[in-house]
Amino acid sequence: MQTPEFFSVVPTLTLRDPLAEFLGATTGGLIEYSYLDAVKLAGHSCPTVAGAYWLTRQALHALYGANELPERGAIRVEFREDQLDGVTGVIANVVSMLTGATVDTGFKGLAGRYDRRNLLAFNADIPLEIRYTRLDMESGNAASHAYIDAAANLRQVPGEPNVPGLMQRCLKNEASAEERRSFATAWQQRVRRILLEHGDDPKVFIIRPGEPN
Repeated sequence: MQTPEFFSVVPTLTLRDPLAEFLGATTGGLIEYSYLDAVKLAGHSCPTVAGAYWLTRQALHALYGANELPERGAIRVEFREDQLDGVTGVIANVVSMLTGATVDTGFKGLAGRYDRRNLLAFNADIPLEIRYTRLDMESGNAASHAYIDAAANLRQVPGEPNVPGLMQRCLKNEASAEERRSFATAWQQRVRRILLEHGDDPKVFIIRPGEPN
């Protein structure tokens, strides 16, 4: 499978999944996700998929800090918008893959542990696009409910001015082979810029820590 070269340069996200460890899927429950994994899930690479992947990576790093791995399956995710609004559903699919959070369709758990259901919600009363809440349970007690409010402002990274016109020509089957290649290249160049040139830009990826309850 051939993909744009920059896919392999985008930093990965490593989490610890206790269920994966318990069932022997990975040593120590460590799971590493790459941007390519998000692309495979969505079936395409676009600013929305890139933003969902990178925003989640940034939010989880802020949520757990530099010395602790995020725990997959122990994170509640809330969206301000309805799941059918705009690209919210696409973003939620990527976020669900990375965090393990699902609505009521996820893994039901074993003996009351590893339940992944009801950790993903929509229409939440939150100030930004997404809230990631850490749900630590140590010795049966909630150790922390710290959260991160986050949003991706991808309009800060515009594409080439000729892209909309090329897209329309491609969709109408009016574009030449060269124009189709030009469109695809320009499209992925914007994705590359979002991930590699603006990944730490606070105007593009807004990360706002919340206080523990």
